Amino acid sequence: MFGEEGARVVVADIVPDAAESTAEELRGLGFEAMAVAVNVVDAASVAAAVATVAERFGAVDILVNNAGFTRDNRIDRMPEEDWDAVVGVILKGAFLCTKAVLPGMIERRAGRIVNIASRAYLGNPGQANYSSAKAGLLGFTRAMALENGRHNITVNAVAPGIIDTEAVRNLRHFEKIKANAEASLPLPRLGTVDDVAAAVVFLASEPAGYITGDVLHVCGGRYG
Repeated sequence: MFGEEGARVVVADIVPDAAESTAEELRGLGFEAMAVAVNVVDAASVAAAVATVAERFGAVDILVNNAGFTRDNRIDRMPEEDWDAVVGVILKGAFLCTKAVLPGMIERRAGRIVNIASRAYLGNPGQANYSSAKAGLLGFTRAMALENGRHNITVNAVAPGIIDTEAVRNLRHFEKIKANAEASLPLPRLGTVDDVAAAVVFLASEPAGYITGDVLHVCGGRYG
């Protein structure tokens, strides 16, 4: 969707081949795109990625912080490393990536930052690490909005609900998840990646220029 709006898209991933595959797909659609390898919890890796982008495309105008994953378990059975990994990638990753692109945005007095949170910030059993990280990401969003509004930089979050992705389809209980969503949600279906992408593109657009520090729920009406 960013490509369709004329943006030059940078695909960043810790797995270089995955990033390049997506960038190649975008180029095949006629969009300008490049891939960079980055470990979002490593400051040097993030700085190198941003420098690589600057050489090719110039400074970053829009940052989407969407690195994250789940390692679910009840808190009494959750290994410390699973807490650190999930919270680190989601929260420290957003911190390092935001810190790396902000100087250029401040210099140009323009920028859009969109953080991918989750409806799980309200709390999910078995997801204390993930829920805590996503809740923290909303606090980070609001703090960054307050700090950087005077530079004409907006910072917002998108909180998806259950989205029909490959990862969700591979869950053992996918059919039950889908049936529950269709039976219980005010909008009785799973969300799509296009639903989320449209929200992100909107918050990065000029018409959203007076929206900052906010969270846009893309969850079919599920809040509890």
